[in-house]
Amino acid sequence: MALVTNKRRGELLRGVFEILLSHPDGLQVKLVLAQLEEVVPPTEFENGCYDSTPNVRRYGKIVRFATIGPVKAGWLEKDKGLWNLTEEGSKAFERFKDPEEFYRESGQLYKKWKKGQPKPEVEEDQVEEAESASTVEEAEETAWSEIEEHLTSMNPYDFQQLVAGLLKGMGYHVSWVAPPGPDGGVDVIAQTDPLGIRGPRIKVQVKRQTAKVSVDGIRSFMGVMGDSDVGLFVNTGGFTRESEKEARHHLKQRLMLVSLRRLFDLWVEHYDQIQEEYRRLLPLRAVQFLAPGE
Repeated sequence: MALVTNKRRGELLRGVFEILLSHPDGLQVKLVLAQLEEVVPPTEFENGCYDSTPNVRRYGKIVRFATIGPVKAGWLEKDKGLWNLTEEGSKAFERFKDPEEFYRESGQLYKKWKKGQPKPEVEEDQVEEAESASTVEEAEETAWSEIEEHLTSMNPYDFQQLVAGLLKGMGYHVSWVAPPGPDGGVDVIAQTDPLGIRGPRIKVQVKRQTAKVSVDGIRSFMGVMGDSDVGLFVNTGGFTRESEKEARHHLKQRLMLVSLRRLFDLWVEHYDQIQEEYRRLLPLRAVQFLAPGE
């Protein structure tokens, strides 16, 4: 039986890191794996499939196995199929040039992390544990892909209503939602109390687009905010680094930026408090997975 050595796992891992270094905002795992085949081509063994699951190619599973240590080491972050290097990961890539040493170091940090976790009643085989983690990871990616497709293809007015429903579920009082047509740069207005007496007024702009919002888009929205208003900018395509910096460091006005992933996380967090009429826009059902090592 062919074996995948630690050196080989290190080569694959460094290939992943090399790709992600060129994508500071992260990259979808399917694109990482596609590019990795050019950077570190699969061997004949890796190109084959598992006997037990003849439709599952080894290459992707082996790469996912190799990334478990770096995730626990704090070198690599995974969020709904988006892989992103941390600052520590970039430093480790520069420090450990030898693939085997690189992989071994991540393994040592993984063992250190695992020592601090509660011990399971029954010890899990390391390979079986890694395979379970990989399966859950892939299931989460598939689920997120479907959710992302649903949200990005949603009618713009329904998406606006979804944001309003989330705010209500979070305990805010929505006083106005823009009807279809020109909105003057504001789509939703909310208050912290029913009469709007306490706290600031919240102005919300909602965009359902693939492009990231630029600094000009941020400044345009700030132009419709009063000095005492709090702004909430929701965009499915996210925000450029410059726009995030602009929102973070603006002195007079408070502006929160919400990406699609952040919006979904808030939706899940407050799902039980969201009214049924809004839940229908993004209905969810929890599915339980065995998560060894967690």
